Amino acid sequence: MKWDEFFVLGDPMIYGAMVSIVAVSMAIVVGLTYFKKWRWLRDEWLTTVDHKRIGIMYIIAALLMLFRGGVDGLLMRGQLAMPENGFLDAQHYNEIFTTHGVIMILFMAMPFIIGLMNIVIPLQIGARDVAFPYLNAVSFWLFFAGAMLFNISFVIGGSPDAGWSAYFPLASTEFSPSVGNNYYAIAIQIAGLGTLMTGINFIVTILKMRAPGMTLWKMPMFTWSILITNIIIVFAFPVLTVALALMTLDRLFGTQFFTMTDGGMDMLWANLFWVWGHPEVYIVILPAFGIFSEVIATFSKKNLFGYKSMVASMLAISALSFLVWVHHFYTMGQGALSNSFFSITTMLIAVPTGVKIFNWLLTMYKGKIEFTTPMMYALGFIPIFTFGGITGVMLAMASADYQYHNTMFLVAHFHYVLIPGTVFGVLAGFYYWWPKIFGFMLDDKQGKRAFWWIAISFNVTFLPLFALGLKGMNRRMFTYSEESGFGPLNLLASIGSVGLAIGFILLVYNIYWSFRYAPRLNGNNDPWDARTLEWATHTPVPAYNFAITPEVSSVDTLWDEKLGTHKIFKGKLEEIHMPNTSFKPFWMAIAFFFWGFFMVFSWWIPAIIALIPIIYLLFARSFSNDHGFHISVKELEEEEKKLRGGTK
Repeated sequence: MKWDEFFVLGDPMIYGAMVSIVAVSMAIVVGLTYFKKWRWLRDEWLTTVDHKRIGIMYIIAALLMLFRGGVDGLLMRGQLAMPENGFLDAQHYNEIFTTHGVIMILFMAMPFIIGLMNIVIPLQIGARDVAFPYLNAVSFWLFFAGAMLFNISFVIGGSPDAGWSAYFPLASTEFSPSVGNNYYAIAIQIAGLGTLMTGINFIVTILKMRAPGMTLWKMPMFTWSILITNIIIVFAFPVLTVALALMTLDRLFGTQFFTMTDGGMDMLWANLFWVWGHPEVYIVILPAFGIFSEVIATFSKKNLFGYKSMVASMLAISALSFLVWVHHFYTMGQGALSNSFFSITTMLIAVPTGVKIFNWLLTMYKGKIEFTTPMMYALGFIPIFTFGGITGVMLAMASADYQYHNTMFLVAHFHYVLIPGTVFGVLAGFYYWWPKIFGFMLDDKQGKRAFWWIAISFNVTFLPLFALGLKGMNRRMFTYSEESGFGPLNLLASIGSVGLAIGFILLVYNIYWSFRYAPRLNGNNDPWDARTLEWATHTPVPAYNFAITPEVSSVDTLWDEKLGTHKIFKGKLEEIHMPNTSFKPFWMAIAFFFWGFFMVFSWWIPAIIALIPIIYLLFARSFSNDHGFHISVKELEEEEKKLRGGTK
């Protein structure tokens, strides 16, 4: 292989990216060395199995990927801002819209949700950690290895270019002979293994580790949403695993699963992808529904209206999510009967979703609403998401979809669902649980300013795309003629995308400003006057979460204690068992990264060598005799006294 085939050369933006990668890497190394933080990095982060620290690392990775994917979005809008623009060529545009979709769904939305899940769920159910802390660390590091492997593709070898759904035959070696789609197949496979492990881990955690008194019908709504989400993960992700394995065999070993000759079937890939892909939409939206439920109840000063109907609606959505994938194929010759069935199942999802919207509105009815930043995201979500859902019902009609299919109308629809439904959700949770994680609050005034920039700019960006789609502009067009009349609306959308970028920059500035200047809570464990169990422990949360095992009386058990009808901590201090830290997950991620990299380029001998440490680490863990450690009662008393500010 020649150097110009190994490195991506000839594009000034790629050269700039290479320089920035080297500069940032050197800055990190110099900073850690200058401030003598290498041991701190190793002991506190690289080897941790603490669910809270793992959650923070997921969120940091998600924020980095948000800006990585956001830059792709800005580049696309820059190309489409005017007719016959030469800012990007067709190949570069294909690569950018592919990486934008993959990064935003799999490497931004998913880790952001899993990060909040890691931090909050053990606290909400009164547990001291997840069921399998070591596996939790392996899950994160596999995700991180997959994300880093995918992201180096744009400077080494070339990015995937067949769209985030990687349809065959476009993703085959015949039409995409570069290694870009090898990155797609292998990097997502590695990250997906971590996600599947997370699904298993949290199902066991929620079902087996709840505090005394917390029956299923006394779980907070966020916990319910996470339980249902992880059940979907366990059923959906194996389908993606199989599809990516077959894709790898086709691209690297010349098999014919998805070819158009020799017995292959390109539609097999499309079916496998969307059997996973549509449940994936609800994997990233259901947790946001749980977050909005917590936020709206807290800032309305009321218990959540229609608790059981909310749970039932999520269960209905999860079941229906596996019965709608063929609505992606209305125009592909499935036949009237098939189209009609999947049109009905797609429209049915609107019913349980509507139940949730009305329950949130009725929760706020006659409530004492506080317009905090998390509540602003929840309130902004309801009308924008409802509008996006209505356009989804339009797309669900098979006959009408012949007009909308593969146009910018569809692009507008899924952004109107995913950005308010997922991004607003994780940002609401980010602001809401921030003080529990770090012991101080993000500035509310700056948070609201960022919200308005994001909410208004979002509509300016994506509302014009509905009109462009109805006027006939196809999605994934990298250029268009002036005579088409698409120019003014595209320019408006591009201006809106700059506003979105400003909104997210304001969010980052808020984090920086609050770290430096925001007052610390100093023992105020419940700054929001909240209702659920995670706010009953110290802020910031100690490694063991709860010194005394809590006892639960209802969904809003902390609120019950405030009313004087229940006492959460009735027991006495006892010795606590905790898991040991481990370097093995980190080293396993490095081994997986190099194995994946060598597989991408079909370097078989280095790939086999990279498998050796993976197998060794698996066996080493299987035969290790690690029983963790214990925190004595005396140590607990001292730690609790310190957390209470020196008082008994």
